[in-house]
Amino acid sequence: MAIEIPGDLLPADGRFGCGPSKVRPAQLEALLSSGSSILGTSHRQAPVKNLVGSVREQLAALFRIPEGYEILLGNGGSTAFWDAAAFGLIERRAQNLVFGEFGGKFAAAAGAPWLEAPDVRKAEPGSRTAAEVVEGIDVYAWPHNETSTGVAAPISRVAAEGALTVIDATSAAGGIEFDVAQADVYYFAPQKNLGSDGGLWFAAVSPAAVERIERIAASGRYIPEFLSLKHAVDNSRLNQTLNTPALTTLHLLDSQLRWILDNGGLGWAASRTAESSSVLYDWAEASSVATPFVSDPSHRSPVVATIDFDESIDAAAIAKTLRANGIVDTEPYRKLGRNQLRVATFVSIDPDDVRQLTRSIDYVLENLGG
Repeated sequence: MAIEIPGDLLPADGRFGCGPSKVRPAQLEALLSSGSSILGTSHRQAPVKNLVGSVREQLAALFRIPEGYEILLGNGGSTAFWDAAAFGLIERRAQNLVFGEFGGKFAAAAGAPWLEAPDVRKAEPGSRTAAEVVEGIDVYAWPHNETSTGVAAPISRVAAEGALTVIDATSAAGGIEFDVAQADVYYFAPQKNLGSDGGLWFAAVSPAAVERIERIAASGRYIPEFLSLKHAVDNSRLNQTLNTPALTTLHLLDSQLRWILDNGGLGWAASRTAESSSVLYDWAEASSVATPFVSDPSHRSPVVATIDFDESIDAAAIAKTLRANGIVDTEPYRKLGRNQLRVATFVSIDPDDVRQLTRSIDYVLENLGG
Protein backbone atom coordinates (compact mmCIF):
# COMPACT_ATOMS: atom_id res chain seq x y z
CA MET A 1 0.00 0.00 0.00
CA ALA A 2 1.31 3.44 -0.90
CA ILE A 3 2.27 5.66 2.03
CA GLU A 4 0.43 8.98 2.17
CA ILE A 5 2.28 11.52 4.30
CA PRO A 6 -0.10 13.72 6.35
CA GLY A 7 -0.37 17.25 5.01
CA ASP A 8 0.79 18.83 8.26
CA LEU A 9 4.16 17.06 7.87
CA LEU A 10 4.80 18.11 4.27
CA PRO A 11 7.06 21.02 3.29
CA ALA A 12 5.38 24.04 1.76
CA ASP A 13 7.71 23.52 -1.21
CA GLY A 14 8.96 20.01 -1.86
CA ARG A 15 11.87 20.78 -4.20
CA PHE A 16 15.23 19.67 -2.75
CA GLY A 17 17.19 18.91 -5.90
CA CYS A 18 20.89 19.62 -6.25
CA GLY A 19 20.57 20.89 -9.77
CA PRO A 20 18.84 22.39 -11.38
CA SER A 21 17.71 23.78 -8.06
CA LYS A 22 14.52 25.34 -6.78
CA VAL A 23 13.58 28.57 -8.54
CA ARG A 24 11.58 30.89 -6.28
CA PRO A 25 8.06 31.85 -7.46
CA ALA A 26 9.03 35.52 -7.24
CA GLN A 27 11.71 34.96 -9.86
CA LEU A 28 9.18 33.41 -12.23
CA GLU A 29 6.75 36.26 -11.61
CA ALA A 30 9.48 38.77 -12.44
CA LEU A 31 10.28 36.86 -15.63
CA LEU A 32 6.63 36.89 -16.67
CA SER A 33 6.20 40.58 -15.92
CA SER A 34 9.35 41.92 -17.57
CA GLY A 35 10.95 39.10 -19.53
CA SER A 36 9.18 40.09 -22.74
CA SER A 37 11.39 43.18 -22.89
CA ILE A 38 14.45 41.00 -23.56
CA LEU A 39 13.32 37.58 -24.80
CA GLY A 40 13.50 37.47 -28.57
CA THR A 41 15.62 40.62 -28.85
CA SER A 42 19.20 41.27 -29.90
CA HIS A 43 21.88 40.54 -27.32
CA ARG A 44 23.96 43.38 -28.80
CA GLN A 45 21.40 46.03 -27.86
CA ALA A 46 20.88 47.96 -24.63
CA PRO A 47 18.13 45.92 -22.90
CA VAL A 48 20.13 42.68 -22.87
CA LYS A 49 23.49 44.38 -22.33
CA ASN A 50 22.02 46.30 -19.39
CA LEU A 51 20.81 43.02 -17.90
CA VAL A 52 24.28 41.49 -18.28
CA GLY A 53 25.74 44.60 -16.67
CA SER A 54 23.30 44.34 -13.77
CA VAL A 55 24.22 40.70 -13.18
CA ARG A 56 27.95 41.47 -13.29
CA GLU A 57 27.57 44.39 -10.87
CA GLN A 58 25.52 42.36 -8.42
CA LEU A 59 27.94 39.42 -8.53
CA ALA A 60 30.78 41.85 -7.84
CA ALA A 61 28.86 43.16 -4.83
CA LEU A 62 27.89 39.69 -3.59
CA PHE A 63 31.49 38.44 -3.69
CA ARG A 64 32.94 41.77 -2.51
CA ILE A 65 35.57 41.58 -5.25
CA PRO A 66 38.82 43.51 -4.69
CA GLU A 67 39.98 46.26 -6.99
CA GLY A 68 41.23 44.84 -10.26
CA TYR A 69 39.07 41.71 -10.15
CA GLU A 70 36.48 41.29 -12.90
CA ILE A 71 33.29 39.29 -13.41
CA LEU A 72 33.44 37.30 -16.64
CA LEU A 73 30.75 35.25 -18.32
CA GLY A 74 30.62 32.98 -21.32
CA ASN A 75 28.40 30.60 -23.26
CA GLY A 76 28.05 27.07 -21.90
CA GLY A 77 28.14 25.82 -18.33
CA SER A 78 30.92 24.50 -16.11
CA THR A 79 31.69 21.72 -18.59
CA ALA A 80 32.50 24.33 -21.22
CA PHE A 81 34.63 26.22 -18.70
CA TRP A 82 36.72 23.12 -17.90
CA ASP A 83 37.62 22.80 -21.56
CA ALA A 84 38.16 26.54 -21.88
CA ALA A 85 40.56 26.40 -18.94
CA ALA A 86 42.51 23.59 -20.57
CA PHE A 87 42.90 25.72 -23.69
CA GLY A 88 43.37 29.15 -22.17
CA LEU A 89 44.20 29.09 -18.44
CA ILE A 90 46.53 26.17 -17.74
CA GLU A 91 49.93 27.03 -19.13
CA ARG A 92 51.76 23.73 -18.66
CA ARG A 93 50.43 21.61 -15.82
CA ALA A 94 47.64 21.64 -13.23
CA GLN A 95 47.23 20.07 -9.83
CA ASN A 96 43.66 18.88 -9.38
CA LEU A 97 42.13 17.89 -6.07
CA VAL A 98 39.48 15.23 -6.62
CA PHE A 99 37.00 14.29 -3.91
CA GLY A 100 33.97 13.67 -6.06
CA GLU A 101 32.61 13.54 -9.58
CA PHE A 102 33.00 17.16 -10.58
CA GLY A 103 36.55 17.66 -9.42
CA GLY A 104 37.34 14.56 -11.44
CA LYS A 105 35.80 16.05 -14.57
CA PHE A 106 38.07 19.10 -14.43
CA ALA A 107 41.05 16.82 -13.83
CA ALA A 108 40.11 14.93 -16.99
CA ALA A 109 39.93 18.17 -18.98
CA ALA A 110 43.33 19.18 -17.58
CA GLY A 111 44.75 16.03 -19.17
CA ALA A 112 44.53 17.58 -22.64
CA PRO A 113 47.30 16.35 -24.97
CA TRP A 114 48.98 19.75 -25.30
CA LEU A 115 49.48 19.91 -21.51
CA GLU A 116 51.61 17.86 -19.16
CA ALA A 117 49.63 15.21 -17.28
CA PRO A 118 47.94 16.79 -14.28
CA ASP A 119 49.00 16.04 -10.71
CA VAL A 120 45.76 14.51 -9.46
CA ARG A 121 45.29 14.23 -5.68
CA LYS A 122 42.34 11.95 -4.93
CA ALA A 123 40.45 11.48 -1.69
CA GLU A 124 37.85 8.86 -0.92
CA PRO A 125 34.27 10.10 -1.43
CA GLY A 126 33.07 11.70 1.79
CA SER A 127 36.50 13.15 2.60
CA ARG A 128 38.80 15.71 0.99
CA THR A 129 42.44 16.36 0.26
CA ALA A 130 44.58 19.50 0.22
CA ALA A 131 46.80 21.25 -2.31
CA GLU A 132 50.56 20.81 -2.09
CA VAL A 133 53.10 23.04 -3.79
CA VAL A 134 54.88 21.14 -6.57
CA GLU A 135 57.46 22.54 -8.95
CA GLY A 136 56.09 23.09 -12.44
CA ILE A 137 52.43 23.43 -11.43
CA ASP A 138 50.86 26.67 -12.67
CA VAL A 139 47.20 26.00 -11.77
CA TYR A 140 45.94 24.56 -8.48
CA ALA A 141 42.29 23.58 -8.82
CA TRP A 142 39.58 22.11 -6.61
CA PRO A 143 35.84 22.40 -5.91
CA HIS A 144 34.63 24.74 -3.19
CA ASN A 145 31.77 22.30 -2.77
CA GLU A 146 31.55 18.81 -4.24
CA THR A 147 27.94 18.41 -5.32
CA SER A 148 28.16 14.64 -5.71
CA THR A 149 29.31 13.86 -2.16
CA GLY A 150 28.41 16.82 0.06
CA VAL A 151 31.99 17.73 0.94
CA ALA A 152 33.07 21.38 1.18
CA ALA A 153 36.69 22.57 1.08
CA PRO A 154 38.21 25.83 2.31
CA ILE A 155 39.44 28.45 -0.16
CA SER A 156 43.01 29.54 0.53
CA ARG A 157 45.47 30.75 -2.09
CA VAL A 158 48.30 28.31 -2.80
CA ALA A 159 51.59 30.07 -2.06
CA ALA A 160 53.36 29.10 -5.27
CA GLU A 161 54.99 31.90 -7.24
CA GLY A 162 53.32 32.49 -10.58
CA ALA A 163 50.61 29.88 -10.03
CA LEU A 164 46.85 30.49 -10.10
CA THR A 165 44.33 29.16 -7.59
CA VAL A 166 41.24 28.09 -9.55
CA ILE A 167 38.03 27.14 -7.71
CA ASP A 168 34.97 25.31 -9.02
CA ALA A 169 32.11 27.06 -7.24
CA THR A 170 29.03 25.84 -9.07
CA SER A 171 27.18 24.50 -6.02
CA ALA A 172 28.86 26.88 -3.56
CA ALA A 173 28.53 30.30 -5.18
CA GLY A 174 26.02 32.40 -3.31
CA GLY A 175 25.61 29.94 -0.45
CA ILE A 176 28.97 29.64 1.30
CA GLU A 177 30.96 32.49 2.84
CA PHE A 178 34.51 32.92 1.52
CA ASP A 179 37.18 35.48 0.64
CA VAL A 180 37.36 35.84 -3.13
CA ALA A 181 40.84 37.38 -2.82
CA GLN A 182 42.07 33.88 -1.92
CA ALA A 183 41.30 32.69 -5.46
CA ASP A 184 42.38 33.83 -8.91
CA VAL A 185 39.39 32.24 -10.64
CA TYR A 186 36.13 31.46 -8.84
CA TYR A 187 33.90 30.00 -11.56
CA PHE A 188 30.40 28.58 -11.57
CA ALA A 189 27.21 27.87 -13.45
CA PRO A 190 24.25 29.64 -11.79
CA GLN A 191 21.69 26.84 -11.36
CA LYS A 192 22.30 26.06 -7.67
CA ASN A 193 22.22 28.71 -4.90
CA LEU A 194 21.79 31.35 -7.56
CA GLY A 195 18.44 29.83 -8.52
CA SER A 196 18.84 30.13 -12.25
CA ASP A 197 19.07 27.85 -15.28
CA GLY A 198 21.82 26.49 -17.52
CA GLY A 199 23.67 27.73 -20.58
CA LEU A 200 26.17 30.16 -19.07
CA TRP A 201 29.26 30.16 -16.88
CA PHE A 202 30.48 33.05 -14.70
CA ALA A 203 33.80 33.70 -13.00
CA ALA A 204 35.34 36.23 -10.63
CA VAL A 205 38.91 36.59 -11.89
CA SER A 206 42.03 38.31 -10.59
CA PRO A 207 44.37 40.55 -12.59
CA ALA A 208 46.87 37.67 -12.61
CA ALA A 209 44.29 35.39 -14.19
CA VAL A 210 43.47 37.95 -16.86
CA GLU A 211 47.18 38.36 -17.61
CA ARG A 212 47.51 34.58 -17.96
CA ILE A 213 44.49 34.39 -20.28
CA GLU A 214 45.82 37.14 -22.51
CA ARG A 215 49.33 35.72 -22.59
CA ILE A 216 48.20 32.24 -23.61
CA ALA A 217 45.86 33.70 -26.23
CA ALA A 218 48.81 35.57 -27.75
CA SER A 219 51.12 32.55 -27.63
CA GLY A 220 49.94 30.90 -30.82
CA ARG A 221 48.25 27.98 -29.06
CA TYR A 222 45.21 26.78 -30.96
CA ILE A 223 42.06 27.79 -29.06
CA PRO A 224 38.55 27.19 -30.46
CA GLU A 225 36.65 30.47 -30.67
CA PHE A 226 33.77 29.20 -28.53
CA LEU A 227 36.21 28.17 -25.76
CA SER A 228 38.38 31.31 -25.87
CA LEU A 229 38.69 32.92 -22.45
CA LYS A 230 40.20 35.95 -24.18
CA HIS A 231 36.93 36.36 -26.08
CA ALA A 232 35.11 36.04 -22.75
CA VAL A 233 37.25 38.82 -21.23
CA ASP A 234 36.71 41.13 -24.20
CA ASN A 235 32.98 40.48 -24.49
CA SER A 236 32.31 40.63 -20.74
CA ARG A 237 33.78 44.11 -20.62
CA LEU A 238 31.14 45.04 -23.19
CA ASN A 239 28.39 43.30 -21.17
CA GLN A 240 27.84 40.65 -23.82
CA THR A 241 28.84 37.10 -24.80
CA LEU A 242 30.38 35.70 -27.97
CA ASN A 243 27.10 34.05 -28.99
CA THR A 244 23.54 34.77 -27.87
CA PRO A 245 23.38 34.19 -24.11
CA ALA A 246 20.70 32.23 -22.26
CA LEU A 247 18.41 35.18 -21.55
CA THR A 248 16.04 33.38 -19.18
CA THR A 249 19.08 32.28 -17.16
CA LEU A 250 20.27 35.88 -16.93
CA HIS A 251 16.85 37.17 -15.89
CA LEU A 252 16.35 34.55 -13.18
CA LEU A 253 19.88 35.17 -11.93
CA ASP A 254 19.36 38.92 -11.78
CA SER A 255 16.25 38.45 -9.63
CA GLN A 256 17.99 35.99 -7.31
CA LEU A 257 21.00 38.23 -6.80
CA ARG A 258 18.77 41.18 -5.95
CA TRP A 259 16.90 39.04 -3.39
CA ILE A 260 20.10 37.84 -1.73
CA LEU A 261 21.66 41.30 -1.62
CA ASP A 262 18.47 42.90 -0.31
CA ASN A 263 18.43 40.39 2.55
CA GLY A 264 22.03 40.98 3.61
CA GLY A 265 24.28 39.48 0.96
CA LEU A 266 26.57 36.49 1.21
CA GLY A 267 26.68 36.49 5.01
CA TRP A 268 22.90 36.19 5.18
CA ALA A 269 22.83 33.49 2.51
CA ALA A 270 25.55 31.47 4.26
CA SER A 271 23.75 31.63 7.60
CA ARG A 272 20.55 30.41 5.95
CA THR A 273 22.19 27.42 4.27
CA ALA A 274 24.06 26.59 7.48
CA GLU A 275 20.78 26.55 9.38
CA SER A 276 19.10 24.28 6.86
CA SER A 277 21.96 21.80 6.59
CA SER A 278 22.37 21.68 10.38
CA VAL A 279 18.75 20.56 10.65
CA LEU A 280 19.56 17.53 8.50
CA TYR A 281 22.90 16.69 10.09
CA ASP A 282 21.47 16.99 13.62
CA TRP A 283 18.49 14.84 12.62
CA ALA A 284 20.75 12.14 11.16
CA GLU A 285 23.06 12.11 14.17
CA ALA A 286 20.07 11.65 16.47
CA SER A 287 18.61 8.86 14.30
CA SER A 288 19.10 5.16 14.95
CA VAL A 289 19.10 4.33 11.22
CA ALA A 290 20.72 7.37 9.56
CA THR A 291 24.08 9.10 9.75
CA PRO A 292 25.82 11.92 7.88
CA PHE A 293 27.84 10.42 5.01
CA VAL A 294 30.63 12.95 5.59
CA SER A 295 31.97 11.82 8.95
CA ASP A 296 34.17 14.85 9.71
CA PRO A 297 31.85 17.76 10.62
CA SER A 298 34.42 20.29 9.36
CA HIS A 299 34.20 18.71 5.89
CA ARG A 300 30.39 18.76 5.68
CA SER A 301 28.79 20.95 3.08
CA PRO A 302 26.28 23.57 4.18
CA VAL A 303 24.53 23.42 0.80
CA VAL A 304 24.42 19.70 -0.10
CA ALA A 305 23.69 17.23 2.71
CA THR A 306 24.28 13.53 2.09
CA ILE A 307 22.69 11.16 4.59
CA ASP A 308 23.50 7.43 4.72
CA PHE A 309 21.01 4.83 5.94
CA ASP A 310 21.49 1.52 7.67
CA GLU A 311 21.44 -1.48 5.33
CA SER A 312 18.12 -2.51 6.89
CA ILE A 313 16.56 0.61 5.34
CA ASP A 314 15.99 1.06 1.61
CA ALA A 315 16.85 4.70 0.94
CA ALA A 316 15.59 4.37 -2.64
CA ALA A 317 12.17 3.40 -1.28
CA ILE A 318 12.21 6.47 0.96
CA ALA A 319 13.02 8.73 -2.00
CA LYS A 320 10.33 7.07 -4.12
CA THR A 321 7.72 7.53 -1.39
CA LEU A 322 8.73 11.14 -0.86
CA ARG A 323 8.44 11.78 -4.61
CA ALA A 324 4.94 10.27 -4.65
CA ASN A 325 4.03 12.81 -1.98
CA GLY A 326 5.45 15.81 -3.85
CA ILE A 327 8.89 15.89 -2.18
CA VAL A 328 11.25 15.53 -5.11
CA ASP A 329 14.89 15.02 -6.04
CA THR A 330 16.21 13.56 -2.79
CA GLU A 331 17.84 10.62 -4.60
CA PRO A 332 21.63 10.18 -4.18
CA TYR A 333 24.13 11.08 -6.88
CA ARG A 334 23.72 8.28 -9.39
CA LYS A 335 27.43 7.40 -9.72
CA LEU A 336 28.13 7.33 -5.98
CA GLY A 337 26.09 4.16 -5.54
CA ARG A 338 25.29 4.54 -1.85
CA ASN A 339 22.21 3.79 0.22
CA GLN A 340 21.57 7.43 0.95
CA LEU A 341 19.57 10.56 0.34
CA ARG A 342 21.12 13.74 -1.06
CA VAL A 343 19.32 16.94 -0.11
CA ALA A 344 20.07 20.42 -1.37
CA THR A 345 19.94 23.16 1.26
CA PHE A 346 20.56 26.02 -1.15
CA VAL A 347 19.62 29.51 -0.10
CA SER A 348 16.21 29.46 -1.86
CA ILE A 349 15.12 26.52 0.31
CA ASP A 350 13.34 27.59 3.48
CA PRO A 351 14.88 26.08 6.64
CA ASP A 352 11.36 25.32 7.86
CA ASP A 353 10.80 23.20 4.76
CA VAL A 354 13.92 21.21 5.69
CA ARG A 355 12.45 20.66 9.15
CA GLN A 356 9.26 19.40 7.55
CA LEU A 357 11.31 17.13 5.31
CA THR A 358 12.83 15.40 8.33
CA ARG A 359 9.35 14.92 9.81
CA SER A 360 8.17 13.44 6.52
CA ILE A 361 11.14 11.05 6.41
CA ASP A 362 10.41 9.98 9.98
CA TYR A 363 6.82 9.24 8.99
CA VAL A 364 7.95 7.18 6.02
CA LEU A 365 10.41 5.24 8.18
CA GLU A 366 7.67 4.46 10.67
CA ASN A 367 5.39 3.14 7.93
CA LEU A 368 7.74 1.43 5.48
CA GLY A 369 6.94 -2.26 5.36
CA GLY A 370 3.88 -1.73 7.50
